Amino acid sequence: MTIGIMTAMPEEAHLLAHELKRETERVHGGRTYYTGELAGHRIVLVFSRMGKVAAAATAQHLIDSHKVRSIIFTGVAGALRPDLRIGDIVVADRLWQHDMDASPLYPLLEIPLLHVSSFAAQSGIRDRLKACAEQFLRDGFEAEVGASASADLGIRDPRVIIGDIASGDRFIASHADRESVRSRVPSAACVEMEGGAVAQVCYENNIPLGVVRVISDGAGDGAHVDFGTFVRDAASRYGLGIMKRFLEREVSDKSAR
Repeated sequence: MTIGIMTAMPEEAHLLAHELKRETERVHGGRTYYTGELAGHRIVLVFSRMGKVAAAATAQHLIDSHKVRSIIFTGVAGALRPDLRIGDIVVADRLWQHDMDASPLYPLLEIPLLHVSSFAAQSGIRDRLKACAEQFLRDGFEAEVGASASADLGIRDPRVIIGDIASGDRFIASHADRESVRSRVPSAACVEMEGGAVAQVCYENNIPLGVVRVISDGAGDGAHVDFGTFVRDAASRYGLGIMKRFLEREVSDKSAR
């Protein structure tokens, strides 16, 4: 079974691409799809670019042309819950598009014609991602991220939660923007720009989906860490560490059956 792995930024995909035993590289729509083996599993890795349209187009191509049987999206997000800190991990439970508003034809947030306002991550993938993220924090974080980088980036005792994620085509960079998203999607733990769109594509194609996000900031005015530095020095290492453990567990579970 081939798994599609998506990221929104090239830095998030860099270490995964470096570890991948590549078989082919195919360019379509300005994106490079890397097919190969990682941790004993066949995957297709792609940097989708930011935003809902870019992510949705990439997901559909993974499904149609690469015949992936599931998709994992990994990357960063801004915290909406006040108890989340830089370096914490959110594994998606349900995904929302906080900027969907086709009223008065449809209720606020409802996806036209689908009669739903949110999409569930596949429960088995969700639970395995959580377990693998916890394993990464226990036995890989110190070696793969490092105490010095953690201190520089303000990461202290990171943890993993399962929570809702809100997506929209706007970088949330102010307190007012954050509160606006929270008012629309009160259950959301964090906000990003792609997951809800990929979730809709997977829902319409009956493809299992998992999303795992690392908190890079508080989605507001007070960011104290350079975003690019965090993605390069922390988020990319989180992504590689979690995904390798996830794929290794997939292979182990398959062998045990």
